[in-house]
Amino acid sequence: MPTVPRSLPDDWFGPLARASARLLMLDYDGTLAPFREERDEAVPYPGVRETLSAILETGRTRLVIVSGRAIDDLLPLLALDPAPEIWGSHGWEQRLPSGERHLLPAPGESTDALAQAQSLAESHGLAGRCETKPACLAVHWRGLSESETAEVRERASALWRPLAENVGLELREFDGGLELRIPGRDKGCVVEAILSGAPPGAFAAYLGDDLTDEDAFRALGSRGLSVLVREKSRASAASHWIHPPEELLAFLQRWAQCDQSRP
Repeated sequence: MPTVPRSLPDDWFGPLARASARLLMLDYDGTLAPFREERDEAVPYPGVRETLSAILETGRTRLVIVSGRAIDDLLPLLALDPAPEIWGSHGWEQRLPSGERHLLPAPGESTDALAQAQSLAESHGLAGRCETKPACLAVHWRGLSESETAEVRERASALWRPLAENVGLELREFDGGLELRIPGRDKGCVVEAILSGAPPGAFAAYLGDDLTDEDAFRALGSRGLSVLVREKSRASAASHWIHPPEELLAFLQRWAQCDQSRP
């Protein structure tokens, strides 16, 4: 994949302003909020909550948060009332704006393997760095030195790779950690599900930063605007790249302005 070229949002909004249906899909960590060593301190960049609230208030955009986090972890960080639609745990769980929830069933053998992986991590000194969520188990190393990171990565990989191979789980690295996941769902699946329910001609966009967002970028393809949100560009399936937080906020504010004006 090529490195995404620098793109500014100024000329993206003509089609959005003319669209009668709008779909905005947003990753959370690293996109709407800066990474934090303490994950429960990763609140949105200043101005993001207010702008998302403005978008939600018009009711003209289907706004969806798509995250690897569990929904219960996201809700207090977002602190939006009413909360938007949220797909958590890479698409294994969904919360509708009404509060209705859906959790996809996972194979019993796989959930048992995740429980075993958690026990192994805890018995090898990784309990404080583990995050448990539906269909996934992650170990985080953000904030550690380079040598400490290498040690945690190596230890978790050695513990979890045999389980992944024996049971058919996925072992995938993300920005700041390693995740053991039940296969069958990812952010690309979420994008496909959302697009399948979108009206014809809807203007769609997905903003994300992490390797897990590449599934979403690929799923969206030419059907919408895929935006990499990072300080530095990298090889990506996204078509555009912007800096957080200034250009991110400018993008969201322009979207809100389009929602508030009639096409």
